[in-house]
Amino acid sequence: MRLKSRVRSWFAGLCAEGGKRRAGLLATVAAFLALHLPAYAATKADVENQFRQWLQSDLWPEAQQAGVSSAAFKAAFADVKLNWELPDLAPPGFPKPKVRKQSQAEFSSPGSYFSEKRLQGLAATGRSLASAHASTLKRVEKTYGVPGPIVLAIWGKESGFGRAKIPHPIMDVLATKAFMSTRPELFRRELIAALHILQSGDVQEAEMRGSWAGAMGQPQFLPSSFLKYAVDFDGDGRRDIWNSVPDSLASIANYLSEKGWQGGRDWGFEVAIPAGVSCAQEGPDLARPIAEWAGMGIGRISGKPFPAGERSAAGMMLVPAGTHGPQFIVTPNFYVIKEYNNSDLYALYIGNLADRIATGGGAFRSAWGDVGGMLRSDVLGMQKALVAMGYDVGKADGLPGYKTRRSLGDWQGKNGLAPTCFPDPSLKSKLR
Repeated sequence: MRLKSRVRSWFAGLCAEGGKRRAGLLATVAAFLALHLPAYAATKADVENQFRQWLQSDLWPEAQQAGVSSAAFKAAFADVKLNWELPDLAPPGFPKPKVRKQSQAEFSSPGSYFSEKRLQGLAATGRSLASAHASTLKRVEKTYGVPGPIVLAIWGKESGFGRAKIPHPIMDVLATKAFMSTRPELFRRELIAALHILQSGDVQEAEMRGSWAGAMGQPQFLPSSFLKYAVDFDGDGRRDIWNSVPDSLASIANYLSEKGWQGGRDWGFEVAIPAGVSCAQEGPDLARPIAEWAGMGIGRISGKPFPAGERSAAGMMLVPAGTHGPQFIVTPNFYVIKEYNNSDLYALYIGNLADRIATGGGAFRSAWGDVGGMLRSDVLGMQKALVAMGYDVGKADGLPGYKTRRSLGDWQGKNGLAPTCFPDPSLKSKLR
C-alpha cells in the first residue's frame, strides 16, 4: 500500500503541473516504476524467443564441448516446445514461485502408501509375468545376481510392467526444465545426457518418452542413469527401455548390481522388537550380525527363524513409524533398493511386493498406527531442540528420517519416557 500511495502522490503532482514540468514528472515516474516494480515478461511468446536464443548461445556451446555433433543438436531441437503445464517452473521475467512454508502436514501416515488392492493386483500380474518371462528372468539373475521377483517388483511399481502411459516427449520436458525450472542445473545435465542417447541411435526421438520429471521408459531411468546402466539384453544392438522387455528387466538388474546388490541375500524381514529393546538403534550405520539382533530377543513376526545364511551377516534395525507400525531387520540390499528411489517406504513396498510375487505372501503383519498428522513446522521445532542438545537428526527439514527417529527415542529413554521413536503431539511441550 505504501508504494501505491507514493505513486498516487506523484500522479497528483502531474495533474497539478503543466507543460515541461509534467513531462519531467512523467519521466521521473517511469524511472521510479522501472526501479521499484517487478519486470514481468509481456507474453509467453517473449519467453519462447528467449528459449530459442538460449538453445543457441548457451546450451549449444556446452553440448558441443560434451561431444554432441551439430547435426545431432539441430535434429534434437527441431520440434522441441516449451511445456508450460509442467510443475515447478520459474519462467524468466515471470513472478517467482512462492516458497512453501513448512507448516503443512507434509508426511501422511505410512499406511496410506501400501494400498492393499494395488499391491494384490501388482502381485497377481507379477506372478503371471514371472511365468511368461521365466527364461529371460533366469538369464538376468544369472548375469547380475539380482532375484527375478525384485526386478519384477520394480518394473511393476515404476511403470505397471510397461503398461502405464508414459505421456511426455522427453526432450520437451528436459528442455523446459533446464531453461525455466526451479532446479535448472539438474535438468541441464540430464538434457545433455539425453542428447548423447539420441546421438547414439539407441532410440528415435519420437519414441523417447518419459514422465513430467524426466524419468524414461519402463524402468523410469533418468537419461544419466540410462547412459550408465541401460543394457542391450535382446541382442538387437540397441538399448531399448521403451519397447523391449528383456532390455528393461536387465537394465533394472544391472542398476541394482552396480549399486552393490549382494547375491544370495534377502532384502529384510518383518520382526517383533521386545519392549525391553530400544527402537533407538535404527540405521544403516548401526549394523550388527543378525544373530546378535536375535540374541536380543528380536525375532521374525512370522515365527520362522532367520535363514541360516543370514545369521552371521549384517542386518540393520528399521522402524519407519517408530513403535507405531511394522518393524524390520533389513539387509544391505534394502539400501540398494533405496538407490532406485531414496525412500524407506518405497524400498519396503518393493520388498513386500517381491515377496508376494515369489511366495504368495501378503501384507505386513503389524498395522501402521495413526501417525503422520504432525505439522512439518512442529517436527522441525523438535529437530532443532534435539540439535541444540547435541543430537544428530540428519537434515532438519521437518521430516522424521531415521536419525531423527532414533535421536528422539534416545532422548525419550534418557528422560524417563518409553521410547516410541516417532514425533507425536504429546512431545511438543516436552521437547523444546
